[in-house]
Amino acid sequence: MKEQIIKLLLARLDRSSAEISEDFQSPSPVKTKFTAIDDLLPDELARQIFSAFPPFDQMRLLDSFREKKYTSKSLDQYNPLIADITFAFQDQRVIDKVAELTSIKEPHGDPKLYAGGISAMAKGHFLNPHLDNSHDLDQKHYRVLNLLYYCSPGWKPEFGGNLELWNEDVTEALEIPSLFNRLVLMATNDKSWHSVNEVRTEGSRCCISNYYFSPVSPNGYETTHVTYFKARPEQKLRRILTKADSDIRTMLRKVKKSGFSKKDIYEGKLPE
Repeated sequence: MKEQIIKLLLARLDRSSAEISEDFQSPSPVKTKFTAIDDLLPDELARQIFSAFPPFDQMRLLDSFREKKYTSKSLDQYNPLIADITFAFQDQRVIDKVAELTSIKEPHGDPKLYAGGISAMAKGHFLNPHLDNSHDLDQKHYRVLNLLYYCSPGWKPEFGGNLELWNEDVTEALEIPSLFNRLVLMATNDKSWHSVNEVRTEGSRCCISNYYFSPVSPNGYETTHVTYFKARPEQKLRRILTKADSDIRTMLRKVKKSGFSKKDIYEGKLPE
């Protein structure tokens, strides 16, 4: 099934290549380059992917002042379709096509899914404004692109759980609804603040996340940082707490580049 999905992805990207490239490169109020590609896969297949998602009790709940969501990288324990769609984005043909459309330099995938994998959000879940960690697991290559595929049928903007891209001082955001069968390509750098607003409805907002890395800094200069969180503009006290938390974690990373926590990576067999 993975090979079939790869061919479908390439065909969809080819079909709108000029439009995708132009939209990604066009200026936006938040300066972060992005584009949303709707109807990525045939409707029936996208629904099958959603149905293949594991129940919440088979995923890991992240619950803190930074975020609340279910995540997993244990893809080999679920319906094979989940691994097939996830690793289809890691295929070199897809990576090369995405690089062509976004002008990202020398990108490569990450089969260990460092910071990637699947996620599901229920009512009340959220992800506060943050900058993604700057590097891959080995701290050798820069993270340069997020690929976020949303697959919850019938999801509406008013349900919440939508991607938000913020301006540099995190005071204003551009909201991108997490619509069914939509892929968002989003450049990452040391200014690409983003978040997910609170889910306001019952159900499951499901996302498959992949990240591309490159030896070329997206900032034009050398930099390194952990995932750096900020609270929302109205959360004044939480902003102070979040900054202190992020500064401490950044300091600890400088002491030990590999970090102190257990690495959450995919260790199963890659789908054929």
